Amino acid sequence: MNYLAHIYLSGNNNDIKIGNFIGDFVKGRQYEKYSELIQKGILLHRKIDVFTDTHPVVKKSASLLKEGYNRYSGVVVDLFYDHFLAVNWSDYENVSLSEYVSNIHNLLIKNYFRLPGGVKSILPFLIRNRRLENYRYINGIEKSLSIMTRYTGMPPQVDFAIRQLELNYNVFQSDFRIFFDEVRSMVSCELVK
Repeated sequence: MNYLAHIYLSGNNNDIKIGNFIGDFVKGRQYEKYSELIQKGILLHRKIDVFTDTHPVVKKSASLLKEGYNRYSGVVVDLFYDHFLAVNWSDYENVSLSEYVSNIHNLLIKNYFRLPGGVKSILPFLIRNRRLENYRYINGIEKSLSIMTRYTGMPPQVDFAIRQLELNYNVFQSDFRIFFDEVRSMVSCELVK
């Protein structure tokens, strides 16, 4: 799961949302320097990642991308699944995606000084480009993949990824729906602990 899904899966608590959003930027035991609920969000992020990375449906989706992405195929699937969450947003949330994303932007701006440095550096671009909202468009996914290619070790196979998404759109969407129901169930159990 990518940013949009991690935030959505956090429930209604803003500190858990912040923690889940920053999870990739907080390594090892660094989470202990945050408040209890942000820690809960960071640890929830890690549980979602493990659940996702080991899930057979996600592995099935990733197999369609192995040729171009090999070990990075799961990362691309995370982004594709955020696309399907955005496209099917009204199936999961009563607030429009645009309003939800604006609320998240406001939350992150208000808590800017609580965010790790890596998040502070990407936040202006994420907000200005409304990246979370633009996941609903294939060209939004394409832009996000291009950015990831420039700043990570991910292979520059954006055209391949988009072609696979378009060719296997219904397969990815079906996989997403099956997986998302299961990850939501897992998270609902975690949030009551």
